[in-house]
Amino acid sequence: MIGALYPHAQTTAGVCVRVAVSFLPEQSQATQGRWYWAYHIRIENHRDDVVQLRSRHWEITDGGGALHIVEGEGVIGEQPMIEPGGAYDYVSACPLATPSGHMKGHFVMLDGASQRFRVAIPRFPLTVPTVSQ
Repeated sequence: MIGALYPHAQTTAGVCVRVAVSFLPEQSQATQGRWYWAYHIRIENHRDDVVQLRSRHWEITDGGGALHIVEGEGVIGEQPMIEPGGAYDYVSACPLATPSGHMKGHFVMLDGASQRFRVAIPRFPLTVPTVSQ
């Protein structure tokens, strides 16, 4: 059931990152070259120790191949601790200057021994859905 809700997933070192993405037509303005997507991230800790999300690194590529890097501490102002067997969810949004593109990246986490490690965020498409007649 989770796989149907989050079609993009990748596990690194016992931490699974799942992604669901939705186009936001009500916030997009094609005539002004702005398209928006919301993405829902679920981070699951399948390890035996607690992990903490410390920072993020995003690579956002538009349909013309322009790359935009976004880095920063935490996500949505938080650096969550995720207990073994637990999960953390958040939603954010991304604008593009083209009606398609993709995102990928990684989180930097701390394990229970305060060792840093990277967790991959799977590549996922940003596409405007086609309207069938």
